[in-house]
Amino acid sequence: MSFLRSALMPTDVTVVVLGGGPAALCIAAALAEQGLAVALLAPHDARAPWPNTYGIWGEEVDALGLGHLLEHRWSNTLSYFGSGAADPADPANQATQHRRDYGLFNRSALQGQWLEACARGGVAILQGQATDFELEPDCGGGASSAEDNSGCGMTVLRCADGSRLRTRLLVDATGHQPVFVQRPDAGPVAGQAAYGITGRFSAPPVEAGQFVLMDYRCDHLSAAERAEPPTFLYAMDLGEGRFFVEETSLALAPPVPYATLKQRLERRLAHRGVAVLEVEHEEFCLFPMNLPLPDLQQPVLGFGGAASMVHPASGYMVGSLLRRAPAVAAAVAALLRAEPQAGSARLAQAGWQALWPLELRRKHALYQFGLEKLMRYPEPQLRAHFATFFSLPNEQWYGFLANTATVPELLAAMVRLFASAPWSVKAALMAQRGREWALGMRLLWPAGL
Repeated sequence: MSFLRSALMPTDVTVVVLGGGPAALCIAAALAEQGLAVALLAPHDARAPWPNTYGIWGEEVDALGLGHLLEHRWSNTLSYFGSGAADPADPANQATQHRRDYGLFNRSALQGQWLEACARGGVAILQGQATDFELEPDCGGGASSAEDNSGCGMTVLRCADGSRLRTRLLVDATGHQPVFVQRPDAGPVAGQAAYGITGRFSAPPVEAGQFVLMDYRCDHLSAAERAEPPTFLYAMDLGEGRFFVEETSLALAPPVPYATLKQRLERRLAHRGVAVLEVEHEEFCLFPMNLPLPDLQQPVLGFGGAASMVHPASGYMVGSLLRRAPAVAAAVAALLRAEPQAGSARLAQAGWQALWPLELRRKHALYQFGLEKLMRYPEPQLRAHFATFFSLPNEQWYGFLANTATVPELLAAMVRLFASAPWSVKAALMAQRGREWALGMRLLWPAGL
């Protein structure tokens, strides 16, 4: 049989993608656009609305030509890195202006675009639970046509209902706790936790037309509470009297409990004379920030959270999904065209190499090194660190957070940050109190080499 798009068989497809979230739809759509026969298998209806919000920098989405998918876009973007306890006129308590647009995706539009691409490409959207898989023997590269080797090196996927799917490639996009993707144990996993609400308030929690990336002011907390892991407010004006406010912990192992985040959000609002009048939606977010890279030699390809694609320094992933899915899909399709008999292990390796080339593996190690430092900062040093970071030239901090800078550019930004940071931050950066040494060594010997 041909493994480029043809009449879809109920048990044989070129690629099976597991999952029903943004990562799964994104890679399924990209693979289908390459002309591959794809099935998407999720334990729930993949067309069901997504519950969480997804933000992205305006320049990042514009570069992808997807600005039309934003529901909201703000030019008045800022953060607060002062304590808020001193004189409001103190420069340390003034807002840090970011001078970059920030956007919030229209979730239904983003999901709809991927579903439409899947429909155009003939993706079979199935509902079921994958339980296990096995690899059929690889016949090698001696046959002269795909028909001669159509049963070689394939993956047989078993589902909870007893059904089976045979596929050239299995892609696990089931999230941070994947069904099949294996990764090494690198110690405690730090989670970014957040509790937020969309609703109406007695007074605006942020100014009209404003987006607040980080508000670390902590004058609503006692001295004892300030000694606890710091949290910040992420908030935005949604228009027509509606706002989204979210209390967030950057990263911690174990993560800050939702109850603590909710209490802190309520106290922060009350301290500023703001009462919640109506809650339209509650949001609970928890995702790992410092997962190690998966085993890049395994015969199952990962994507999204399953492939450790969360940015360790910012927690963002959607921009990376959109940028990297086409390259992964193109690599898989190119190998199939060049070697129609290629088995699952070969195809998975082609996908892994496209997803995590050496440059990106080194960047991942560098970001994890930085996160290890940030998790150890007490509240005053963390505020000082971010105030210094966002005083870097605009292109430097943006390239760092959007993961668009090269390794030399990232190193240059870190050197400049160290040079301009106050001595308290310098001392924390130089201290070796955790896994920094091992993480630093991954710059020279990244995972998967």
